[in-house]
Amino acid sequence: MLLKLLLSPVMGPINGVVWIAEKIEERANTEFDDQENLNKQLLTLQLSLDMGEISEEEYDAKEEEILLKLQELEEEARLEAESEEEEALEEETQVRA
Repeated sequence: MLLKLLLSPVMGPINGVVWIAEKIEERANTEFDDQENLNKQLLTLQLSLDMGEISEEEYDAKEEEILLKLQELEEEARLEAESEEEEALEEETQVRA
């Protein structure tokens, strides 16, 4: 317990960075799953078009919808990564001060 208290000024920022890295990893895995599902939907949509189950117009509308969702996921991931990187830099700056 005493050792933990004595090391907290040093270990606190390190633990914070580790926590942030774990959250980034969790988010990346979730987004990868979402992206994978959307890619599967695109493939299924293409197969439906090829088999004549849907019209070209239906395909275009659904494809655009799926591609927009993929683009939103990528944008969210980029913004979140930037904000978490900024937070890590702020914590590091506060520790040095």
